Amino acid sequence: MFNWFKTGSLGLQHVLAMYAGAVIVPIIVAGQLHLPPEQLSYLISIDLLTCGIATLLQVWGNRIFGIKLPVMLGCAFQAVAPMIAIGGQHGMTAIYGSIIASGLIIFVFGGLLGKLARFFPPVVTGSVVTIIGLTLIPVAIQDMGGGQNSADFGSLQNLALSFGVLLFILIMNRFFGGFIRAVSILLGLIFGTIAAAFMGKVSFQGVLDASWFHMVQPLYFGVPTFHLTSILTMTLVAIVSVMESTGVFMALSKICDKDLTDRDLARGYRAEGLASIIGGLFNSFPYTTYSQNVGLVQLTKVKKRSVIAAAGVILILLGSVPKIAALTMLIPTAVLGGATIAMFGMVVSSGIKLLSSVDLNQHENLLVVACSVGMGLGVTVAPTLFSHLPESVQILTGNGIVAGSFTAIVLNLIFSIGKSRSKAPDSHSAPNQEKHEFSLKASS
Repeated sequence: MFNWFKTGSLGLQHVLAMYAGAVIVPIIVAGQLHLPPEQLSYLISIDLLTCGIATLLQVWGNRIFGIKLPVMLGCAFQAVAPMIAIGGQHGMTAIYGSIIASGLIIFVFGGLLGKLARFFPPVVTGSVVTIIGLTLIPVAIQDMGGGQNSADFGSLQNLALSFGVLLFILIMNRFFGGFIRAVSILLGLIFGTIAAAFMGKVSFQGVLDASWFHMVQPLYFGVPTFHLTSILTMTLVAIVSVMESTGVFMALSKICDKDLTDRDLARGYRAEGLASIIGGLFNSFPYTTYSQNVGLVQLTKVKKRSVIAAAGVILILLGSVPKIAALTMLIPTAVLGGATIAMFGMVVSSGIKLLSSVDLNQHENLLVVACSVGMGLGVTVAPTLFSHLPESVQILTGNGIVAGSFTAIVLNLIFSIGKSRSKAPDSHSAPNQEKHEFSLKASS
């Protein structure tokens, strides 16, 4: 009995380490797409449940999928901006169509992804992650004011809440370390919500109305629809996510004294693809490996997969209880803005960190970064710039993230042609093996 309790306690610790990163994605996406409270509640519940399923797929594994390392899977934060853009243009069903399609591509071509790594060196992945972060910053600023078009936008109360939460998170990261720092975003959201309750800005009606248990409802938002631009966008995000997950797999393999083969990596990639397919069918999100849990494995020295399996079961149980999901609906928009400005800023800094391994003394690398980031931001600010081009061309130009990513890939290929590895190590090196995290430590 004690062993079960110990395993469960260690598993719960892993859940707490990734919980904020898991629930923040549905909260942000639902807020930006103006979904009603009951749909937000469903999104959070099904997200937690699918996080658990995705984790078990990776931990247990078989000859086809699963890395068989103590890894936790959660929402791919890189996909937030693309999902908001796709949902705003084509609706919720298009989001899930693109998630399913991208997951299927990753699953089918998992064995080839290692060979594609040379097309995604740090100069490319760093540029893409930077673009994603920069496109999210305006979302956080709007939330800090109380939400776009809100009647009290920019009020003193909203500013006090948002900056108070941001200050709280900074203090947690300045004076604490380890587990407290890892959950600083979650603590900040709790602190801000309590403060907002004293201001009369929190309603508990949603929690009271939520049921104690619900069943999974596949295709909750309707039958998925498939748009080529949306699929391309989500596939690019998925490939970048997989490249970053490679670093997590490598780090864990060293901690666990396990040598990874190409087949092991392929099974890990397929598990992420399968998790995204399930996420799309359940109307949840794409999933990726969370690195904050790697730090927890290193800190506790507990390397057993049974602990991570216990964490996966706990997530499934939490996702089956809508009342728990409803608690996160109490968070006012301004409080969320105070936390997300730190998180989205960390996405940008993660991109910069990836670029720090790039030789920026090479003029070609500077041009790749400059042109890709410039194009990504330009199309985001002026999305109708290429509206008169043929629709087949707009697949690559109609979305800032796709336009910026495509620019980075093409320029990197052009500048790499004819160069030997010794002259252009950056263009052919494996992706940076640091996985970006989204708390101020580096995330959650």
